[in-house]
Amino acid sequence: MKIIICGAGRVGSTIAKYLTESEHEVVVVDNDVAKLNQLESELDIQTVEGFASYPSVLEKANAMQADMLIAVTASDEVNLVTCQAANSLFKIPVKIARLRSREYTNSKWKNFYSHDALPIDVVISPEYEIAQSIRKNISFPGAFEVLTLVGDKVYLLGIHCDELCPLLNVPLRQLTELFPNIGAIVSGVVRENKLIVPDSQFRLEAGDDAYIFVPVENVNRLLALFEKDQQKFKNILILGGNDIGLSLARYLEHSGKIRVGLIEKDEDRATFLAENLSKTTVINGDFLNSDVLEEADIGVVESVIAVTDVDENNILASLMAKKYGVDQTISVIEKTLYTQMVSELGVDVIVDPKDIMVSSILRHIRRGKIRNAYSIRSGLCEVMEAVVFDEFEFINTALRDVRFPSGILIGAIVRKGNPIKLSGDTVIEKNDILVLFVASEEVKYIEKLFLAVRNEVK
Repeated sequence: MKIIICGAGRVGSTIAKYLTESEHEVVVVDNDVAKLNQLESELDIQTVEGFASYPSVLEKANAMQADMLIAVTASDEVNLVTCQAANSLFKIPVKIARLRSREYTNSKWKNFYSHDALPIDVVISPEYEIAQSIRKNISFPGAFEVLTLVGDKVYLLGIHCDELCPLLNVPLRQLTELFPNIGAIVSGVVRENKLIVPDSQFRLEAGDDAYIFVPVENVNRLLALFEKDQQKFKNILILGGNDIGLSLARYLEHSGKIRVGLIEKDEDRATFLAENLSKTTVINGDFLNSDVLEEADIGVVESVIAVTDVDENNILASLMAKKYGVDQTISVIEKTLYTQMVSELGVDVIVDPKDIMVSSILRHIRRGKIRNAYSIRSGLCEVMEAVVFDEFEFINTALRDVRFPSGILIGAIVRKGNPIKLSGDTVIEKNDILVLFVASEEVKYIEKLFLAVRNEVK
């Protein structure tokens, strides 16, 4: 496909990298020459300098021949106007826009985004997506990553293996034999920042981050096997009153007997939050100040969630919370360098907005019979849902005879709406949904494997 990306920030540049690796033709538009030069030096792409909303700039980007436009500039308004121009002037078939403001994403105005009004095919709200991700982590405190797949039939859990994990140094094959009814598949392990797609003889070690597929009904049993705490939190403190913090507070207010506190530094914003939240204790102050944390009863808080736009503040706040004995810390962290370091310092859950945004966009780009795709660990790997079709190379093949490259593993098969138990004898059938764990270097192989549907675009 020919795709125009408007915005060369972290999300735009990451999407450009994904798409060029998948052999799409990519043009990146931005008014920052330095960012464009950096991208051109790293990727095989074309760049166009200028404001994305200007028709002349889109024309220079060859918009008339484009199949898709992705507007991810820092301005909602620029993204809106760019999609309008892409449709009205250049007839680009698919328009995707990132919109941050709740004024634009409020469901009350959903009819605003239609062919007759403002023609945007897919609206992505990063604040909403991030809040959704954090909600899952709150629900399963023993996991640092939670993905719900195939209509919530299958979960992917990221579980950190510490020295007390009872499943260390046991071959994975033996784990399957000991606990056959759980149906869990260890699909990937990150050890010393390197990805391993394990075989049946692989043994977990202390310090490993394991990514495990499990049917939804066995999630708690799996966490119990790893001796991970499943106790629901009763006291949660949110640090930062942006739209993410507001969305989380509203959710927690309606999710049971949870005592919610929120600290916001800006006085006007804190006043707004206090007026719009009914059961949350809002404190105006700097959460990096220990007196303010103590005012928020940090001593009884079980989970601290830092959601500001400043990575460094979120990290420091999480480390301070750990010193107060907080069980779980969740930090929104965007810089890749930090995401590779901070888990060793005591941050339990890292929420990477870049990964979440990329995953949202990938769902509308992956082609053929790939129906969903999710970026994991800053692009180290992907999780994909793919539908088996008549011409699929391995249809009617037993799993033991499927010859995938070593960086690919089938983590689950959903048949007629339900996960099935996997063994070497399991035969892949038409219309099965395969849930795949794919190392980044093998994504292209999977795309081609499921593109045999002769130019069909899912």
